[in-house]
Amino acid sequence: MIRVLIADDHTIVREGLKQIFKETSDIIVTGEAANGSEVIEKIKYEKYDLVVLDISMPGRGGLDVLKYIKLHNPTLPVLVLSMYSEDQYAIRVLKAGASGYLTKESAAEKLISAVRRIYNGHKYVSLELAEKLADCLNSNYHKLSHEALSDREFQVLRLIGSGMTVGEIAEELSLSVKTISTNRARILEKMGMKNNAELICYAIRHNLVK
Repeated sequence: MIRVLIADDHTIVREGLKQIFKETSDIIVTGEAANGSEVIEKIKYEKYDLVVLDISMPGRGGLDVLKYIKLHNPTLPVLVLSMYSEDQYAIRVLKAGASGYLTKESAAEKLISAVRRIYNGHKYVSLELAEKLADCLNSNYHKLSHEALSDREFQVLRLIGSGMTVGEIAEELSLSVKTISTNRARILEKMGMKNNAELICYAIRHNLVK
C-alpha cells in the first residue's frame, strides 16, 4: 500500500484527491497538510511513501518545503501538483529534487499513474515537459529572464507580481524587510527592469501569478 501525504491549502482540492485515491486498491491517503509548516511537522513524526505537494501555499512555500524534504528526508519522493503550467515551474522544481510534476488540470488517471511510477523509483513528466527538458540541453536554448533567478528571488518575484508590498512579502515569508529589498534589487538587476510595475507586468504576462 502506497501511503500518501497530501499538501494543499484548499480543502476542496484535498478532498478531491482523496476521492481519486480512494478508488484505487494500492494508494491510501494517510496524512493531510494545509501549509508548508504542517508538511514539515508531519514528515518528522509520521511515515509516508510519497508526498503530493502544491507549489503555492501560504507561509513556507512549496519550493522551500521541497528543499527541506530533500535535505532531511532525501529518499522521500515528492510529486508536485500545481495550477501553474509546466513551462513556468516544472524544470525549477525538478532541479530542486521533485520526482515529478503535474498540473491540476491533469486527468485522474495521470495522477494515479504518476504516483505509482514515482513510488517504484522512476521520474514522472509529461511528453511535452520531456521535450522542453531536452531543449534545455541545447546550447542554443534561450532562457526567459525569470529562469536566471534563484528560488528565493523567484518566490519574491511571484509575490511582487501578485501586488504585495515589500513589507507584506517579508511578513508572508517570515524574513526581514531588508532581505526582501535586497532580493528585489537583485531581481530588477538580473531581469533588466526598473520598478515593480515592470515586474508585475512581466509576472502576469508569463503566468507566474494566479
